[in-house]
Amino acid sequence: MDLPRLKIGDLVAEIPIVQGGMAVKVSTAPLAAAVAEEGGIGLIAGSGISTDELKAEIRRAQELTEGILGVNIMVAASKFKELVEGSIAEGIDLIVAGAGFSRDLFDMGKESGVEIVPIVSSARLAKISEKLGASAVVVEGKEAGGHLGTDRPMKEILEEVTDAVDIPVIAAGGIIDGADIAETLQLGADGVQMGSRFVATEECEVDDSFKELYIDAEPEDSVMIESPVGLPGRALRNEFYERLGSGEVKTGFHCDYICLKDCSRVYCIIKSLIKAKEGDMTNGLVFAGEETYRINDILPVKEVINNLVDKAKSLLNQEESIDE
Repeated sequence: MDLPRLKIGDLVAEIPIVQGGMAVKVSTAPLAAAVAEEGGIGLIAGSGISTDELKAEIRRAQELTEGILGVNIMVAASKFKELVEGSIAEGIDLIVAGAGFSRDLFDMGKESGVEIVPIVSSARLAKISEKLGASAVVVEGKEAGGHLGTDRPMKEILEEVTDAVDIPVIAAGGIIDGADIAETLQLGADGVQMGSRFVATEECEVDDSFKELYIDAEPEDSVMIESPVGLPGRALRNEFYERLGSGEVKTGFHCDYICLKDCSRVYCIIKSLIKAKEGDMTNGLVFAGEETYRINDILPVKEVINNLVDKAKSLLNQEESIDE
């Protein structure tokens, strides 16, 4: 028995795995293309960069694969519409949107033929998305890394959403290995979105110290932070987190990015994420999922996906044999 294919509108992924779009510049072209090349869906992070940078990143990925490529853009971004329009102009396959909700996005998707996939954390929002024309929804629970829209576990929300809508449902948050994938599919999800596991790959273009923080993480290193976006965020404990908690990180900064529609100015989220990507753990914020401590190695994307698929298939086949 093979894993089910993931159908999102007119798109069909050979395996039901979506690689999360992690910003800033964590999910870039080589990572997204490598996942797409293996039959999954690769997402480029479109937040925290300019429209021209995003368009260049999409073109770079398209040169590496003919697989399914998407972008993940925060609705809270000040240039949200421009980023969406730029992605559509470059022939992106789908747009995943979180950190807010945009009704206009669905009209843009219908006009362009690009599949729209909002991130939701409730059955109510999933039903609204379906009515507006969403091709699928990503159900994200509290276990996910980065900005969170809920404090509820993914599995709890997943059950409610699968009962409420007829479009494909993709589960996100706390999914690390093939056993997680098998369990999530058995719970009714049509696919999974995984971010943290793909950070610890050779194709992910972050500094080695960023990946090492993942590999060395313990359960207690998963922490919640206050983000200027106005949402809580899940990160890993590092020097920046300790400085933030002690009040050493100054507020009221001069903004060089104007990246958010509304910013609390607690600290500069873009600057801190870029610093982390470059390996500066004193000034850099490292987003990561709650289950990151279960990641123990850095592998090529191809090997990660083979491991995920083999384990998930084995467990699903065992379950099928028991049912027979």
